[in-house]
Amino acid sequence: MKPHRPRKRFGQHFLQDLQVLDRIVAVIAPRPDQDLVEIGPGEGALTARLIERCDRLEVIELDRDLAASLDARLGEPPGLTIHQADALAVDFTALARGRTLRVVGNLPYNISTPLLFHLFEHSAVIGDMHFLLQKEVVDRLVAAPGSKQYGRLSVMTGLRASASLLFEVPPGAFRPPPKVDSAVVRLVPLPAGEKLLDALPMIDQVVRQAFSQRRKTLRNSLRQWFDEPGLKKLEIDPGLRPESLTPDAFVRLGQELGRRAA
Repeated sequence: MKPHRPRKRFGQHFLQDLQVLDRIVAVIAPRPDQDLVEIGPGEGALTARLIERCDRLEVIELDRDLAASLDARLGEPPGLTIHQADALAVDFTALARGRTLRVVGNLPYNISTPLLFHLFEHSAVIGDMHFLLQKEVVDRLVAAPGSKQYGRLSVMTGLRASASLLFEVPPGAFRPPPKVDSAVVRLVPLPAGEKLLDALPMIDQVVRQAFSQRRKTLRNSLRQWFDEPGLKKLEIDPGLRPESLTPDAFVRLGQELGRRAA
């Protein structure tokens, strides 16, 4: 079968380096009894390796042509289910059908952040996630307070999952090569209490506002909601900039904002 011509509008960069593919499968370490979901299988290079090691694999592919040809490309393996769909619109909780999913994929860079937030909404049915992403995004996912990469993505991810950068992948591993480096990240959802889940919209609102003016101190960037005594009451230094705050500190701010709005 002829190679698929990558489509720019889908952000397609097909992973073709065999050593990188084998290394990704090694860190995922799938078992036959597990339920895997692959987002963006493309031509099936990773899919072929996964289906050899697990009994059930569901894949979600937006490109109609790729979705229609994938089964034939892989020799119609048993246990493979193909969904031609936009992963941003998939109800992963319904897809799980009471099972625990392991989610993997070489994600298009143009949708990686909104897709991660969408998956966090279904974290109760997800055991772990392994993604190949733009390295800049992975750096932000794993960033600690005080670093230049630390921002909204770092905070909101830290509240929902533990993130680990596993290894980097150079542009030459793809067809066509992207203009940036990539990296494989592991995300393990954290148990989230009802209070945290209820407060997440307000927490996100505070985080967005704070990092939209990250050069300003909190007394200035959050002054529409908190004065200096109010920040100090929450044990937060008004003179700090947002990159110095831990996710827990943003939780306190979001919960206080929620209490005021109730």
